[in-house]
Amino acid sequence: MAISDQSKLSFEERLVRTAAEARERADVLPPGRERNELLSRAQKCEIAVKINAWLTAPGPQPPD
Repeated sequence: MAISDQSKLSFEERLVRTAAEARERADVLPPGRERNELLSRAQKCEIAVKINAWLTAPGPQPPD
């Protein structure tokens, strides 16, 4: 993805895309360090999406 394309995406969209790309790359790798790192990156991005949604919610809400 080009930098100009990425700047048009919201923070949440970039996180979701990064998580999806990391999972796709991990799916084709055999078990090992690189696969685990990609899955970890995907999980961190997914958690960040939830935290961002919670922080930007209109009123105080407990986490899911």
